[in-house]
Amino acid sequence: QVQLAETGGGLVQVGDSLRLSCVVSGLPIINYHMAWFRQTPGKEREFVGVSSRPGSNAYYGESVKGRFTISRDNGKKMVYLQMNSLKPEDKGIYYCASSPAELSAIRRADMYHYWGQGTQVTVSS
Repeated sequence: QVQLAETGGGLVQVGDSLRLSCVVSGLPIINYHMAWFRQTPGKEREFVGVSSRPGSNAYYGESVKGRFTISRDNGKKMVYLQMNSLKPEDKGIYYCASSPAELSAIRRADMYHYWGQGTQVTVSS
């Protein structure tokens, strides 16, 4: 059984940093793109960034580029999202997800088969 579980969310101030973690079981993440998405009420799930398989490259959404960094440890089956210079608009539920899709499709939420339950991030001004 595949399970993804995010931790590390919380309430922070504008400009603060936060590190999210995602632990994966039942899946060899080295063979999968591992991404972070976020969602706020009434909005579609937004692509934050992805660590493409096997982990050599990362790609980011425009709104977080230069502030967020994705990393992974394939041996530990862990994926991380380092978030710096947080802004109020970064608020949302952050989800970890895995995909076997082609590289050209990895920004699409519907290409991801397994998802975690999400962790809430709130940025207070």
